[in-house]
Amino acid sequence: MNDTLPQPIQSPLLASDANGIRHGFFTREGGVSEGLYAGLNVGLGSSDDPERIKENRARVARWFALSPDRLATVHQIHSPDVYVVDRDLDGERPKVDALVTANPGIVLGVLAADCGPILFIDPENRVIGAAHAGWKGALEGVLENTIDAMIGLGAERRAIRACLGPSITVDNYEVGPEFVDRFVTRDRDYERFFRPSSKPGHAMFDLPGLILARLSAAGVTAESLGLCTYADPARFFSYRRTTHAGEPDYGRQISAIAILED
Repeated sequence: MNDTLPQPIQSPLLASDANGIRHGFFTREGGVSEGLYAGLNVGLGSSDDPERIKENRARVARWFALSPDRLATVHQIHSPDVYVVDRDLDGERPKVDALVTANPGIVLGVLAADCGPILFIDPENRVIGAAHAGWKGALEGVLENTIDAMIGLGAERRAIRACLGPSITVDNYEVGPEFVDRFVTRDRDYERFFRPSSKPGHAMFDLPGLILARLSAAGVTAESLGLCTYADPARFFSYRRTTHAGEPDYGRQISAIAILED
């Protein structure tokens, strides 16, 4: 078995003066899964071979020079809820959509296959966070809650940086009229995140635009990698692409961040 470590994408914003904090937006490259899940599938909720998922997750942890038991992930439920990691989770997966910690030696990871993975860093106070934001989580406040939880651990809002990793972009995210109504009923200004579709009554939804707008409004410095999961099957898993192809299942990629041991 080739045990070459995967090589994730990194954010210039998060990597600059990171003060011993390492992060990576992992692609599907560099793993051992096969078939529909070919590559670095880390999705425990998929029907992939559990041993292959275990090895893929171990490779992610090893990229941080940490053991697999130091990789903390959650059972994502499209919620606005955040878990503060102050101990080893020992395989426990809280039902939340974001993690924060100020403890060195713990890798915070969120999984995605079109939704937005966002990594957060306060390099001055050495506090980190990771959030999974689909349309529901973004609308209901998972980003703002992650920032607040970091502040609760000693972070300062002015020092927090955030980066949105690979996610589905507006060109490939078509939604129906009831979806649009849900947003504009909440805030008429949200009309700016939709543009006309070729299908009557439908629209194209800009999830990355919504996420970046919410982060900016929350007072943190933010950027996007500008990468679309749907449009790049060689590098990314995509739930929507799988659905359109009539495939029975799909893999998940991971975005992760850790404070390295002193």
